[in-house]
Amino acid sequence: MRFSVSIGDRNFAIEIAATEGRWQCQVEGREIALDFIPLGKNAGSLLIDGKSFEVRRDTDGGIFVGARRYAASIEDPRSWQGRRRSQSGHSGPQKLIASMPGKIVRILARDGAELQAGQGVVVVEAMKMQNEIKAPRSGKLQKVLVREGANVTPGEVLAIVE
Repeated sequence: MRFSVSIGDRNFAIEIAATEGRWQCQVEGREIALDFIPLGKNAGSLLIDGKSFEVRRDTDGGIFVGARRYAASIEDPRSWQGRRRSQSGHSGPQKLIASMPGKIVRILARDGAELQAGQGVVVVEAMKMQNEIKAPRSGKLQKVLVREGANVTPGEVLAIVE
């Protein structure tokens, strides 16, 4: 699973996967082996490089590591809320992101095409259902980054709209 994590004024790209009973984590491309045990709905015990940390999430979205609180936000590119937040700004390029693993079955618009908000750009088939990925706003389709028949993963950028 891929996440974008903001702690204070710093942003991190994090990828987490469970392998052989352990968690593998990459932070900005650096591998970190860790163990995590849930201690309730909003708490857990985290073991990183032999050091143990108690981690809790508070109601305001902050994270406590031991007694120290960090202002943090986590964006899952697969979530609707995360996509809506990332597309809410109207300036600059907008990325169309795959929300689940699937296969590109159709490309509906070509590079350079003028798009209307809500116009279909690519169709992704996942679990025998076809999902049309639509332009978040009106603009020019800068680049389609996938081909028909290609497999995609959650969080993968499919196209860019200017």
